Amino acid sequence: VKELASLSLLSSACDVLSAAHASSQESQPCLSALSVCDPAEQGVQSVTEATTSHVQPVLATLEPHVAAVSEYAAKGLDKLGEKLPLLPKPVEQILSDSKELLSARVAEVKEAVSS
Repeated sequence: VKELASLSLLSSACDVLSAAHASSQESQPCLSALSVCDPAEQGVQSVTEATTSHVQPVLATLEPHVAAVSEYAAKGLDKLGEKLPLLPKPVEQILSDSKELLSARVAEVKEAVSS
């Protein structure tokens, strides 16, 4: 899970979502004034805390198996990273690269049509 969370694409996507969430609360007074999201956020937080406290003892007994699965998952992520070069890149870079590629293709089409 730590290795998956450390992927630039995933962490930057989470950062973008977090920024969008904060921005929507700031720009939509009704959301922040009514605290519509607060109960949901608190509910998710309390479920996470309860799950963590209950799962921790189980994980301690399953630690050798978890280590084996973790190693297998890490190898799978490495192979996936080799086949999908976008994974280690942040979202902003992927968008920038996509825009540049699209602009180049549009320019090529314009040139072909004009000639």
